[in-house]
Amino acid sequence: MAAVAPDPKIFIGDKGFDSDDIRHDIEDRGGVIPMRKHRKVQTPIDAFIYAMRNRIERAFNKLKCSRRLATRYDKTEASFLAFVHLASLRLWIRHFVNST
Repeated sequence: MAAVAPDPKIFIGDKGFDSDDIRHDIEDRGGVIPMRKHRKVQTPIDAFIYAMRNRIERAFNKLKCSRRLATRYDKTEASFLAFVHLASLRLWIRHFVNST
């Protein structure tokens, strides 16, 4: 998380990141992490934002159904990114065709 990158608009983690150090860092950045059940003090989270995290995670899982993406056969960054675009386009077309 110390990498140089633009700050995200919303930073969402899952319950696996629920440690005090990570929680303080993400909360300073304006992020959200749901609490594990063993925490004595439970703070509520925005259910809509957390549902968007699930949607994004499902999209990555669908992309990883392409074996070439999951194992990263491509040697160059440009060819890998090109195949990410192709796999994303394939998912988008499948969704577009089934929704009309």
